[in-house]
Amino acid sequence: MKPQIKPANPNFSSGPCSKRPGYQLSSLDTASLGRSHRSSLGKAVLAESIAKTKAILGIPDDYRVGIVAGSDTGAMEMVMWSMLGARPVDVFHWESFGSGWLTDITKQLKLDDVNSYLADYGELPDLSLANPSHDAVFTWNGTTSGVKVPNGDWISEEREGLTICDATSAVFAMPMPWEKLDVVTYSWQKVLGGEGGHGVIVLSPKAVERLESYTPSWPLPKIFRMTKGGKLIEGIFKGATINTPSMLCVVDYIDALDWVDGIGGVDAAIEKSQANLTVLTNFVESRDWIQFLAKQPDQRSNTSVCLTLDATEEQVKALIKLLDEEQVAYDIGAYRDAPAGLRIWAGATVEAADIEALLPWLDWAYAEVTK
Repeated sequence: MKPQIKPANPNFSSGPCSKRPGYQLSSLDTASLGRSHRSSLGKAVLAESIAKTKAILGIPDDYRVGIVAGSDTGAMEMVMWSMLGARPVDVFHWESFGSGWLTDITKQLKLDDVNSYLADYGELPDLSLANPSHDAVFTWNGTTSGVKVPNGDWISEEREGLTICDATSAVFAMPMPWEKLDVVTYSWQKVLGGEGGHGVIVLSPKAVERLESYTPSWPLPKIFRMTKGGKLIEGIFKGATINTPSMLCVVDYIDALDWVDGIGGVDAAIEKSQANLTVLTNFVESRDWIQFLAKQPDQRSNTSVCLTLDATEEQVKALIKLLDEEQVAYDIGAYRDAPAGLRIWAGATVEAADIEALLPWLDWAYAEVTK
């Protein structure tokens, strides 16, 4: 039977992600709009977003947090172009974005001393192969494969190299062992449902030391430069951005941060996302036609939940189109490079009740396209 109850919010996209529950554009503080980002007000708003980020995420006091251009991609490329080349590099990748960083490192930066550790979609490479004397580049959560790193136990506390972590769909949804991460990048359009175009970069003291002691052999575009005269440009990490940010996006980010704080902080956001994954897990385990792409339960993402179906690629596309037409679920198709299937966002901005309302529609739509 065709279900009657639809999700109140059918937005299950993995980026940009659903806005927080109760979001209203009219609730944003718009005093900084139309003002220079270099005015006292503009810089204060940017500094507020940085301070709240550090406080809510529990980032160590001696780490720097900055807002940069180009979303998470811009943040990661800024880091790689500025820091890599001083040591050999171990790249761990198991889906399209991680593989994209390997391409940057080998094809664009043209580094030679690079170790590639690859796993198929649905699996993790052997993280124990990380060499503590090398730099390590990896995603914490594979957004396009639904496979996450379960913990940071594999990262040596005695490492000499840097750990460079793309955490765009993990931060605010998964515990981050900050003391083991030297560089973390993310975009607030992911887990917090913020507006796109801006990236966040988190640097440990070791990362700052690398920036101040190492000069790469290639030229750096202005938008990538974090040092001047061999010293860190501290203003970047106090609200003086390299390029002009959208103040509307920044106050939207602050609204999302305040929401996380209001529900009980990052731990509550993580619990909410994990509860959403539990709803999906119970559904998958009770059906024989749908499976997690991630093979190991402890590696299953609690944000970008990737699922495969006992159906042809054409049937999967038909199911996705049917749910869209019924206004039940938008943007839930697997990433273009991933195996055919579904990708359902389950981060904290998504309500469990909406996922529960979606599930009978998955049963119905599957029956419709495979009958």
